[in-house]
Amino acid sequence: MPALFVDALTVIDFTYLHPTRWLVGESWIVDIELHGALDEQGMVFDFGDVKKALKREIDRLADHRLLLPDAMPGLDVVTLPDGNLRITRAHGDEHLLIECPPEAVLRLAVAEIDRAGVAAFLVATLRDTVPANVERIVVRLREESIDGAFYHYSHGLKKHNGACQRIAHGHRSRIEIEEDGARNGVLEKRWAAQFRDIYIGSSEDLLYTSASAHLRFGYVSREGRYLLELHRRHVYLIDTDSTVEHIAQHIADALHLAHPARKYRVKAYEGVAKGAIGLA
Repeated sequence: MPALFVDALTVIDFTYLHPTRWLVGESWIVDIELHGALDEQGMVFDFGDVKKALKREIDRLADHRLLLPDAMPGLDVVTLPDGNLRITRAHGDEHLLIECPPEAVLRLAVAEIDRAGVAAFLVATLRDTVPANVERIVVRLREESIDGAFYHYSHGLKKHNGACQRIAHGHRSRIEIEEDGARNGVLEKRWAAQFRDIYIGSSEDLLYTSASAHLRFGYVSREGRYLLELHRRHVYLIDTDSTVEHIAQHIADALHLAHPARKYRVKAYEGVAKGAIGLA
């Protein structure tokens, strides 16, 4: 049976709820195969249509969303009177609270989010997007190969007009730091460790600090009302919005403040093959 493939059809940037790591920002590259009979053009499916229809559908389903494993022990999801979802989970001395519009969340009937489960969901959902001659869809999800330091972070950008306004979406991101014109792997590893599984929150969005050491963030964006409460050990506060431009500059400024005689160039990625540069 003939098949066509498209490697790196898209990249989905999202956050998922993990039982012990809590909010984990992730970026998965999507490869796809379509197996089936040839049509009247001698094709399984036109490449242009694959890149339009399937990419658009995959992005709509999973990109910039919070992925929830509905069967995770202790997870509770209810619909509020205003239509928002209220997501709660407690474990040990920590708890998570999120209120958000339904379109900011992808709920999967699994106990834990992994690539196999998300790929199976995408295959089942994409069935209606391909022509009848396509008999089998294969979706492979993979992480970018990174030779060096990287971190997982989540954030929300209330001023963004698109899906970035969602309060809990994220990325798996590499970081490159030059000190006086030379790469410094020690600094890269240090910042990657500090940002491991972190929520980068803007102090402007901070509503209050509770006695239990949980921080609450909230804002109203074009998509709706958002709220997030998370233990402070998983939060890194900055005084600006948490765009990658601000993140890169924040790191550069922090390095320069510690060593004023040195010059720094920080290349902070936002997922795969994109990001920002900060200079100080």
